[in-house]
Amino acid sequence: RETASRVAAGAVARKVINHILKKDILIQGAVTQVGRLAINPRNFNWKDVRKNSFFCPDKKIVKIWEEYLTATRKKGSSLGAKIIVNAKNVPAGLGEPVYGKLDTELAAAMMSINAVKGVEIGSGNDSVELTGDQNSDELRVNKRKKIIFSSNNSGGILGGISSGQDIDVSITVKPTSSILKSQKTINDRFKNTTISTKGRHDPCVGLRAVPIAEAMMACVLADQIMRNKAQCG
Repeated sequence: RETASRVAAGAVARKVINHILKKDILIQGAVTQVGRLAINPRNFNWKDVRKNSFFCPDKKIVKIWEEYLTATRKKGSSLGAKIIVNAKNVPAGLGEPVYGKLDTELAAAMMSINAVKGVEIGSGNDSVELTGDQNSDELRVNKRKKIIFSSNNSGGILGGISSGQDIDVSITVKPTSSILKSQKTINDRFKNTTISTKGRHDPCVGLRAVPIAEAMMACVLADQIMRNKAQCG
């Protein structure tokens, strides 16, 4: 299907990144929320993500999600999901300050995935609750004379350019629109009617979107790295 080509392209993009940088950029994705049930951040463990079919980093909620999805499916409906994608070892300097911002490119790539309805970079929507001094990722120099940041609310991107910190992106995937439950609509004669979709449909398409989101992150970073190399050498 269409997204299979994206995942394949993502695999090639990772090879391109490794060839140019002579090192890997670690890109990982995980589902952090299904419907109204979110993981406990204290239980977050990347090692658990590939150990269950939900790409869930909190092993304690996996069984709960399974029962939640089963109950929703039996009712003929579906659920949405929230996914995070993290990239480590990203070099500083990728992106442009106005046109071609790195966060703009990432947002466009993620929004191009079917059923994605929201994209956040760093603290995203939560930043509205912070003051300017709380949201600021302050710069310091440590004992090794290395520049460090006090936080990463910006999600690794400042002014459209990568800062060298982890890049953090989260996406929101809507509930599957193809459901068994009858819904109101109109027919080709502009008459009110109802419709229900027959067949096998996922109760939550977000669970399958993790590899796709990882691939889109890889494709954007590979493109930006090649662009940076062409411009800066």
